[in-house]
Amino acid sequence: MILYLHGFRSSPSSMKARVTGQRMAELGRAAEFICPQLPASPKLAMELACGLVAGVDPAALTIIGSSLGGYYATWMAEQLGCRAVLLNPAVVPMLDLDQHVGVTTAYHSDEPFEFKREYIEQLRALAVPQVSRPQRYFLVACTGDEVLDYRDMVAHYAGARQKVVQGSDHAISEYAEYLDEVLEYCGVK
Repeated sequence: MILYLHGFRSSPSSMKARVTGQRMAELGRAAEFICPQLPASPKLAMELACGLVAGVDPAALTIIGSSLGGYYATWMAEQLGCRAVLLNPAVVPMLDLDQHVGVTTAYHSDEPFEFKREYIEQLRALAVPQVSRPQRYFLVACTGDEVLDYRDMVAHYAGARQKVVQGSDHAISEYAEYLDEVLEYCGVK
C-alpha cells in the first residue's frame, strides 16, 4: 500500500502524484495507491491520512511525501513504524510557511486556499527533531531546489538511503526517471 501526501497548496493533480498513480495502475495495483486531497490544516490533514491507513500493516505501507507532504510522511512513519519516501521534503516548515498565512489559491485549481496562523502551531506539534530509524527512509533531494535547501534534508535524514540529484528543481521535473527506484523501495515490483 502506498499513501501519497502532496505538498503545500498542491493536490492529487500534481505531476508526481499523477505519475505515481499512473504507474501503479499500469502495474495492476491501482487499488494499492491512495492520494487524498489534504486540507490546509496540518491537524486535519494528519487525521485524514491516518484514518485512510488505519488497520494497514505498517510492514505493508509506504508513505511518499513531497515537500510539506514529506514533513507529514516523516511524522506518520515515526508514529506508525512504516517506511517513507521523501521527495524534497520540508524539514522545518514552520519557518518557511509563516509568510504564507492568508488566503490564496491552490496550485492546480482556482479554489481558495486559506492557511491560518494557528496552523503554524499545528505544524510544530508534528515536528520530528530526529528520525528514530533512518533505515525506514528514502530521501530524494535536489541540489537545484529553489524552495528548500537540500543540505537541510540531507542532514535531517542522515543515515537514511539518499539520492541527491544534481540540479533539478523543487518539483523534481524528471521524477519519472526515478519512479522505478522509488517504487522498488516501496516494495512494488
